[in-house]
Amino acid sequence: MHSARRRIGVIGLGMASAPHAQSLIDLADRVEVAGCFSPSADRRAAFAARHGLPVVDRLEALLEDPTLSAVLLLTPPDSHAELVARCAAAGKHVLLEKPLDATPEGGRAVVSAMEAAGLTLGVVLQHRFRASVERLAGLMRDGTLGRPLTAAVSVRWWRDNAYYAQPGRGMKARDGGGVLLTQAIHTLDVFVSLLGLPDQVAGFAATSVLRKSGSDVGMDTEDVVATALRYGNGMLATVNATTAAYPGYPERIEIAGANGSAVLAGDRLEVQLVSGGRIVAGEDGATLGGGADPMAFSHQHHRAVLSDFLDSLDEGRRPRVDGREALKVHRLIEAMLEASGSGRTMEVGTP
Repeated sequence: MHSARRRIGVIGLGMASAPHAQSLIDLADRVEVAGCFSPSADRRAAFAARHGLPVVDRLEALLEDPTLSAVLLLTPPDSHAELVARCAAAGKHVLLEKPLDATPEGGRAVVSAMEAAGLTLGVVLQHRFRASVERLAGLMRDGTLGRPLTAAVSVRWWRDNAYYAQPGRGMKARDGGGVLLTQAIHTLDVFVSLLGLPDQVAGFAATSVLRKSGSDVGMDTEDVVATALRYGNGMLATVNATTAAYPGYPERIEIAGANGSAVLAGDRLEVQLVSGGRIVAGEDGATLGGGADPMAFSHQHHRAVLSDFLDSLDEGRRPRVDGREALKVHRLIEAMLEASGSGRTMEVGTP
């Protein structure tokens, strides 16, 4: 049984807002949108015209509203630590679009601020809510695949010049990172949820010639990555990630276990067991946002994240992906970039 409708505010009305707006509309029986804020009057007008949701022209109109219990925060990563701190001070629960923040320190500050205030923090890492991922997680838990022996993550996506032409996109100052923190974080989060964090990381990250300083869309973060992971139980894994693979392909997670192998490609899962068994699961098998249009995907998984967040508030429990859980994939990405920058094998440790 759900509680009465919750009044929620939205902060940030950029590209990422569309699937969230549709999710709020779908869950209108549980959510009342108190107002949606952007500092840009043009964005507010365009958002209201497209989605029919109310907008406000002052952030304080949301934070100072005593009837508003939670905020959906969709702003660029470099603003997250400051805005989450303001939400915490105002006593608002937060559902935060990934990543936690543009910097590792900021990400940890986000989690600490919400915990210190005794408030709920959910993080939008929606790929965990795919039917195929949930099925694979179940197979890992019940031992169907046997002991994991080796694994591989492949995120070979494409982003064109128009994508990187937006001011600050692909720049460390605003986004905090490149393909790992902005695109591959979803697949890496699923990977970590299935297999945990490795003990050690070694590898390389670079900016391709397509986007180096001096090109049409010069950026200072990585768009090509090749990394090796080593686990304490002896399992080895690799990560290959890029946004320079035209025209973009479904992201893949491959896990070879003692009893068989699983391949998760986009939304499609295929499992082949040594015993001869075969399992196929998934939704539509399509790549989700891997091509030039980063928003070419269904909003159903965003809706699932929002629904789980609302359930967590009603039931007094943690969301499936809370701040502590999100810190795990952030630590992996941080270690991968540290390994590339130092040329050394890095200990991952506990986030």
